[in-house]
Amino acid sequence: MAQGYRPDRVGEQIRDILSDVLVRGDVHDPGIGFITLTRVQVTSDLQLARVFYTTLGDQKARKETSRALQRATGFFRRQIGARLQLRRVPELEFRFDESIANQDRIEQILRDIHLEDAQRAADTADPASPSTSLGASGTPDPGPRDDDRNGD
Repeated sequence: MAQGYRPDRVGEQIRDILSDVLVRGDVHDPGIGFITLTRVQVTSDLQLARVFYTTLGDQKARKETSRALQRATGFFRRQIGARLQLRRVPELEFRFDESIANQDRIEQILRDIHLEDAQRAADTADPASPSTSLGASGTPDPGPRDDDRNGD
């Protein structure tokens, strides 16, 4: 029988429980700073839950948060076991979510490309271009009309 969406539902429930525990301040480890749980992937047999998170700070703060989460894993599993009706509480594996940093990098590249395109467009549409001359009103002068010529 196919598992359907059960691992996804369990993952969302685990993320909600962990978020609630972190927001209420039940974890008294000072190493767990300001973190955001981005997603939880649960294996189809519900034995392993990979918890992806992001944190503010530099590389040193990231490592300290990672160590603090590893120290608090047992506490988190007890909290999940008390709130979820599962036969066996999944093992928790915390991973820093690199996708946010990659997404920021892609957005920066796209902004740079748009800036370069705008600069190229501005360079090619130079107002001193000899291909068109402007009339007195500031609009391109189409040249002499047939009725303006003296037709003798």
